[in-house]
Amino acid sequence: MNREEEKALKGLMFASEKPEMIELKLHAHKLSAAYNRLDEDQTEERKKILKELFAEFGDGSGMLGPIFVHYGRHTKIGKNCWFNFNLVIQDDGPVTIGDNCNIGPNVTIVTPQHSLIADERLHMLDDDGTEQFMVYARPVTIGKSVWIGASVTICPGVTIGDNCVIGAGSVVTKDIPANSVAVGDPCKVVRTITEKDSLKYHPEILGNSRVIE
Repeated sequence: MNREEEKALKGLMFASEKPEMIELKLHAHKLSAAYNRLDEDQTEERKKILKELFAEFGDGSGMLGPIFVHYGRHTKIGKNCWFNFNLVIQDDGPVTIGDNCNIGPNVTIVTPQHSLIADERLHMLDDDGTEQFMVYARPVTIGKSVWIGASVTICPGVTIGDNCVIGAGSVVTKDIPANSVAVGDPCKVVRTITEKDSLKYHPEILGNSRVIE
């Protein structure tokens, strides 16, 4: 791990355009592009790429594609997760996704941040006194058994608790506690998920299916 990458993972300002960081991004971008060129039924080839791309990719997880991943090596994905079309993970900082998550189409997970001061977004001095384009990052954590609806954006520094449902089109800017339904821009908790939400109370939806108890 190079010095700039270490700073990124610690939440410190880092020079994202130094050659060693560009090399890491290019590797992930090439793997993403290679994945996107494969057909859905090329399962073994796809699995091999995902195992190389991400720091951890749990058994039983899969991605429909296309995918667009910035570093990959900063992202850990649990078991039995499913990711729909057009996934974007900009993992300058750590991204952690728990087991049994369902991620809808057009979901974006973002960790990098820029200064609010325009001149500071253009250039700063690094710890060697060299003028650089610099950013910093905040980790994103998604708990277990979370359902993220279509076209959700998850912003830097956010933690989403276990068992949450995030409504389609939401922009998640703050932490969401476990067992919550949260929607909107900005995303806000609207209620807690309870046993009464079970589909066993909705025979008009179940048909001849049954809830396992």
